[in-house]
Amino acid sequence: MESWPIGVFTSVDAGLGVRLDVAHELKIPTVQIHAPHKETRTPAAARDFRARCVTASITVTAVFGGFDGESYADIPTTARTVGLVPRETRAARLAEMTEISDFAKLLACNVVALHIGFVPDRGSSDYRELISSTRDLLDHVAGNGQNLHLETGQESAAHLLEFIHDVDRDNLFINFDPANMILYGSGEPIAALKQVGHLVRSVHCKDARWAAPEKRGREWGTEVALGTGDVGMETYLRTLLELGYDGPLTIEREIPHDRERQKTDISQAVNLLTDLRSKIRGK
Repeated sequence: MESWPIGVFTSVDAGLGVRLDVAHELKIPTVQIHAPHKETRTPAAARDFRARCVTASITVTAVFGGFDGESYADIPTTARTVGLVPRETRAARLAEMTEISDFAKLLACNVVALHIGFVPDRGSSDYRELISSTRDLLDHVAGNGQNLHLETGQESAAHLLEFIHDVDRDNLFINFDPANMILYGSGEPIAALKQVGHLVRSVHCKDARWAAPEKRGREWGTEVALGTGDVGMETYLRTLLELGYDGPLTIEREIPHDRERQKTDISQAVNLLTDLRSKIRGK
């Protein structure tokens, strides 16, 4: 696979991500996929999806977990409902992530990923319990020959590094999303990327604008089309190059309520990334 192949976030059945036929139509060679619902998470579904990918010359680079009951309505709701952090749903979601890992293996994909949620304060009982659960998941993932990537945004780069250090497993890495740092108000994205870059194994290419300074961390920033926000995509890609990252550049555009605009924005993002890749890498 060439350095920096273009990718897009897609879905097997429903939910986050564009349909696979959009990736095929736009000639995008790699996809991350949102894991399907349990009833679709079957060997037959995996065989069908793999066959469609082979026909379209598309490689699956990561399978993302997501759970019923999660809500991104606002930042407090996200903190309360997302990932493995909520104690009341942790056991069930941990079990589901192991099933998603097994499904990813059927797809011949060696990466699973998720938003783990707002990591609690270091040293708290919630933090220690989350460490234990994450280790259990990582051990199952390792048994499938896979790595786990945690998506950035819901905590600072420093706190994420602390958490990964404390988990102490060699198959835990980072999926870096620069826009999430802006949307959540958790840190300047380029500085954060430099801080965690040695652990970055996959990335999202997504853009956003900051909330007003007095609202950052309490209210959402605004996701926008790639290249029109505050990330600075050329600087982002140049920083990835400096860090030695040569994996997929996976476009994520989270406007499922407007599929036509989503497709248009993704097409324009492909053109932007292709031009920047040529400018920066000379190919």
